[in-house]
Amino acid sequence: MTSKKAQAKTDVLLPAYLAVGSDELKRRRIIERLKTHLDENLRDFNLDEREASGDMEPESLLASLMALPFGPGPRLVIITRAEHLPKAVSEMIVSYLSQPNPSTVLLLVAEALAKNTRLYKTIAKCGAKAIMDCSPKRRSELPAMVSKMAASHGKRMDHAAASELISRVGESTLLLDTQVHTLCEIVDPREDILVEDVREHIKRVAEVKPWDFLDAVSAQDLSQALSLYSMMEKPSQIFLLTLITGRMRELMCARSLEARGEIANLAQVLKRAPWQVRNLPGWARKFSYAQLSQAFRLCANAERDLKNGADPDATFVQLVSKLCRKNV
Repeated sequence: MTSKKAQAKTDVLLPAYLAVGSDELKRRRIIERLKTHLDENLRDFNLDEREASGDMEPESLLASLMALPFGPGPRLVIITRAEHLPKAVSEMIVSYLSQPNPSTVLLLVAEALAKNTRLYKTIAKCGAKAIMDCSPKRRSELPAMVSKMAASHGKRMDHAAASELISRVGESTLLLDTQVHTLCEIVDPREDILVEDVREHIKRVAEVKPWDFLDAVSAQDLSQALSLYSMMEKPSQIFLLTLITGRMRELMCARSLEARGEIANLAQVLKRAPWQVRNLPGWARKFSYAQLSQAFRLCANAERDLKNGADPDATFVQLVSKLCRKNV
């Protein structure tokens, strides 16, 4: 039964694939998926994994590609970091694919490979599914992806918790997947992974992004805002102040549009993508008109003090503390 299944899988495989893009998790899953076509008992004989390097020899690789598999399943040759293939090896692969071994599947894995190269074009000709896109998701798409990772383990993780995790570990999908798995084990048997769980158990390894700090100020989360600010390396208070002033204008705009029943036009008015303004209405409701007006005066005073030589950290921390108060 196993042999028949392996043979059936072999029939639908192409002679070569290219997994290209910087999303590590996508690349890893493609590798794992292709490995499922191998007979588990014969994997050691039918799997050849190599990392491209300057001293890779075309003769050795060709011998592996032309070797016959043990048993009825396919032989799988995987080359990672294929963007570093020596020209001689790349040309050998192009030549080989003109008449490939029908029993072997070649998988090249690369962070980037130009579409105008002979190697890329040759693999693309192997079939419509030969090129597998591993481009990374936009940052705005990552929270939803992280929530799905948690769901695959039977847990719930809302947008806030997912965003906090991304802020702490960065945008590597491989690292995010690992940390989600860790969090799922920590909170078990509880179903929900909370922001507090992320902050307590996941160490920050990613550099603090200004917009994460800006979001904390917008949410009037003083503890988080000051924590993020303290972890910034040599922050420019003037730059951060400019961001805050701009955000206060956006919140004022959101407040005004909502009062007129026109909040649906927020993205158009601010000339932003819908995902960029998704949280603005909720943040704006935390501020009264009086608070927002006072916020502009506080920002102007802080800018004046900074330019007149006041202590940058003390001035900025005082500003953030006032902005995050419920009553400015």
